[in-house]
Amino acid sequence: MSDLSAREPASANGKTWFHREDMRRFFPILLLLVLAGIFSLASPRFLQFNNMMIVAQQAVVLLVAALGMTFVIIAGSIDLSVGAIVALAALVAAETSGTLGVFAIIPACAVGILCGITNGTIVAKGKVPSFIVTLGAMVIYRGIVLFFTRGAPVSIEDEVFLDVYSGRTAGIPHSMLIAIVMIVIAAVMLNLTVFGREVRAIGGGERIALLTGIRVDRVKIAIFALLGFMCGVAGLLQSARAMSATAQLGEGLELDAIAAVVVGGTPLTGGIGSLQGTILGALIITILSNGMNIIGLDPYFQNLVKGAVLVLSVFVTIDRKKIGIIK
Repeated sequence: MSDLSAREPASANGKTWFHREDMRRFFPILLLLVLAGIFSLASPRFLQFNNMMIVAQQAVVLLVAALGMTFVIIAGSIDLSVGAIVALAALVAAETSGTLGVFAIIPACAVGILCGITNGTIVAKGKVPSFIVTLGAMVIYRGIVLFFTRGAPVSIEDEVFLDVYSGRTAGIPHSMLIAIVMIVIAAVMLNLTVFGREVRAIGGGERIALLTGIRVDRVKIAIFALLGFMCGVAGLLQSARAMSATAQLGEGLELDAIAAVVVGGTPLTGGIGSLQGTILGALIITILSNGMNIIGLDPYFQNLVKGAVLVLSVFVTIDRKKIGIIK
């Protein structure tokens, strides 16, 4: 008996009955079904139409930010400044909505892109780990928001702005339609362009990507800029929904976005991943929070549950072949 057959059980046709890749692919769907089953049994309110619409609306901001985070994590990096960029973009949207109206999306996204380019340039050109760069950026961007708001909310009173970005048409929230547009943009960029293939190549092996002629620094800056753009849209939608921008807006969003991507089957080691998984991951994180609130779970205990789900997801999705020594 070979070493391979000794390590892995085989089926009748000679193929193994279990593959880690299969687990990574089906884990988000299984987890979503398990959570939906538990919460629907615990409370009949969970599956009601009104609550499902609430879940969909709550997932929008997280989903849009997580779409951008997917590119960053597939490339083998990470961004901890997401929540702060969202807050900064929301502040810009709130401050300019009175004069620009619906076109306040332009400066909001521009600020997000600028923050992303700044992060990406320091990571790529400065050769500083993305974890460290974005951790410092998180503090800086949040500090800028606090400086200009002085802790007070900035209200949005432009009716057209609020109607376009938080209103409904035929019962469908506009924010959901905008999220669908963002999904299409992200899917085209990741799956149908050279840029998407380069992102995967960098995550699979940066040194090899360099040898094949990929301009790694340029691609890295581009993925952080793309994440910044998504954060700009997310900040705009969040400010429209809350009808204001606050210094606390977006706090913890970076962790939820990372969790959504990882729970969706994209390993932190990079190289592989899908937007379909991220969409499922965002739904899972939102349903988890919504369901725990509906059944009245202690708020302090909710963080323990979220943490356990994240650790389980990392355990399932991580590519151990790419890690020489676990530290």
